[in-house]
Amino acid sequence: MSKSMEQIVALCKRRGFIFQSSEIYGGIQGFWDYGPLGTELKRNVRDAWYHDMVTMHDDISVPPGAPRAFSMVGLETSIIMHPQVWKCSGHYDLFSDMMQSCRQCKKLFRADHVWDMLRETPWVESFGELFNGNGSVNTPLSDDPIAFSTDEALQWAKNRRQGRRLAPGLALVRNPEGTMAGLTADLEAAPETHLTLPTLLMYMATEKKDVTGLQLPCPNCGGDLTEPRQFNLMFETHTGALHNDENKAFLRPETAQGMFVNFKNVLDSSRVRFPFGIAQIGKSFRNEITPRNFTFRSREFEQMEMEFFCHPEESLDWYRYWRDRRFKWYTDLGIASDNLILRDHDAEELAHYSLGTADVEYAFPFMQPGEYGELEGIAHRGDFDLRSHAEGKLTKDEEGCLVIEQNEHGQPKYRGSGKDLTYFDDQTRERFLPHVIEPAAGADRATLAFICEAYNEDEQPDDKGEMQTRTFMKLHPKLAPVKAAVFPLVRKEGMPEKAAELYRGLKAAGIAAFYDQQGAIGRRYRRQDEAGTPWCITIDGDTMSDGTVTIRDRDTLAQDRVPFDDVVSELQKRLRG
Repeated sequence: MSKSMEQIVALCKRRGFIFQSSEIYGGIQGFWDYGPLGTELKRNVRDAWYHDMVTMHDDISVPPGAPRAFSMVGLETSIIMHPQVWKCSGHYDLFSDMMQSCRQCKKLFRADHVWDMLRETPWVESFGELFNGNGSVNTPLSDDPIAFSTDEALQWAKNRRQGRRLAPGLALVRNPEGTMAGLTADLEAAPETHLTLPTLLMYMATEKKDVTGLQLPCPNCGGDLTEPRQFNLMFETHTGALHNDENKAFLRPETAQGMFVNFKNVLDSSRVRFPFGIAQIGKSFRNEITPRNFTFRSREFEQMEMEFFCHPEESLDWYRYWRDRRFKWYTDLGIASDNLILRDHDAEELAHYSLGTADVEYAFPFMQPGEYGELEGIAHRGDFDLRSHAEGKLTKDEEGCLVIEQNEHGQPKYRGSGKDLTYFDDQTRERFLPHVIEPAAGADRATLAFICEAYNEDEQPDDKGEMQTRTFMKLHPKLAPVKAAVFPLVRKEGMPEKAAELYRGLKAAGIAAFYDQQGAIGRRYRRQDEAGTPWCITIDGDTMSDGTVTIRDRDTLAQDRVPFDDVVSELQKRLRG
C-alpha cells in the first residue's frame, strides 16, 4: 500500500507518538517531543540496540560471521566536553554546511537542499502547472523542454491567489515586465534554446541578469538567494558565570568523541579482551539550517553509536562484519528488506579520514520513488581519531597521507592531549595504534523508520458488519509500546475483576499491558490497532465458566482461546519469538 507522511504524522499526533515541541506557542522548528506511546517505542528501540550490542553479547564465543571473539562495554559521557576535543577532531574547523539566505524573506537554507525543497514548495507546484501540466507535489523538476507562455506567466504573477500570495519575493512578482524582459531578450538572441522548468525558475527569480547572472529562487517566497557560505553546525554555550571566549564550549554534535577520549580509561579500568567495542546512547545537537521531514532531520536528536577498536591488519574484515550485522538488525525487527539498501560510498563521498563507509538507507515515504534516506552509517575510520587526540588535528598532505596540520608558525594548529593511545598486546608483544570501525545509528531516525514501516491499512467489518478502513501499526512485538491490552467484555458479572487480575499479572511479569473497559469491544480493538498493540485479551462469559480467554492477534485478527492461567507464559513465549 502507498503511505503518505501526512497520514503518518496525523496518526503520531492522534495516538500520542510524537508532538511538535512547544506546540502551544506555535512550536519550534527542528525540535520534537515524544508522547506516551512514542516514549515507550523509542525506549524499546534503544533497548533493542543496547541489548544486541552489549547486554546479550557473549565475550567468549565467536559470533556468526565475525573474525573472532571480542569484548563489548557501555559508556555514558557528558554532553559538554573540553573545547580542545572539537578542535582536534576537526569539528571546530570543518563541521559545517554550505548555507544560502534569501535576500527578500531572510530565511536560511542548506545549499544542497534547495532544489529538493523547491520540488515540494506550493509556489513551484502552482507555477509548474502552467507549463508541464503536472502539479503534483514531490514531482522532480525535469530537464525536459517546456512550452513557455509569457502571457500565462505574467497572469500568474499578478494573480492575488497565485504569484502574489504564494511567491511574494519572486522577481517575476515584484517586477513582472522587467524580469520577463531579460528572458525575452535571451530567447530572441538564441531562438533554438529549449527552456526547462529549473532554468525558467532561475530566470523568474532574476531581476537584473546582466548584473547578477541567473539567481536561485527561495523555496519559501521565491526571492533570490545569496551565494553559498560556510555555516558551523555546533551549538555554542558557555561554562561558568562569564560569557567570554575563555569559557566558550559546545553542545556535542556526536557521541563518538566521548568514546575516543575515554579509550585509555576503558582500557585501564576494564579487563576488556582485544578487539573490543565501546557503545553509547546519548543526545547530540546540530544547528541544522533547514530541519525538515518530520523527525528525520532535527536539531536535537539521540544517537546509538559504537566504536570498535581492532588491529589494523584485521580492520577490513571487521568493517565487513559490522556492515552486514547492522543491516540485519533492522530486518530482524520488522523492516522489509525491499525497503532497505546497504549503499557503499563512492570515493568522492568519503570523509578525508575514512577508508570505507556504507550507509543503511530506508525508503521513507517523503523520498522520491527509488530514493532512500540514511538510517545508519558504518565507517572504517582507520587510526584517525586516536591519532588526532594523541598528536593533534590532522589533515591530508599532497600524497594523501594524514599529517599534523600546522599553523602559520610551523607549529601544530591544535595540539592533542599528548597521551599514549596505543595498545600493547601482551601475547604477541606488539604495540600498535588501533583502527576504528564505527556503526553510528540514530535512535530518532530508527524510530521514525519503524513507524513508517509499521503503518498499514486494510478493510475489515465493523460492529455492524459493514466494511471499514482499519489503520493499524504492525510494529514488531519487541518494539511495540504496549504488548497486550486487557478488556472485560462487559462491566458486570465479575469480568472487570477478572480482567484486572490478569492485567496485574502481566505487569508483574514485566509485560507492558493496558487495561480498557470503555466503549464497544470493536472500538477498543481499533484503538489498540493504531497503538501497535500486538495482542488484545478479552475476558468474556466463557472465561467465567470454563476459565479461558480470547487472545486476538493484531495482524491476522485470529482469535485463540487460551486458559486464563497460561496467558502470561503464552505471551512470554510469543515475545521470545
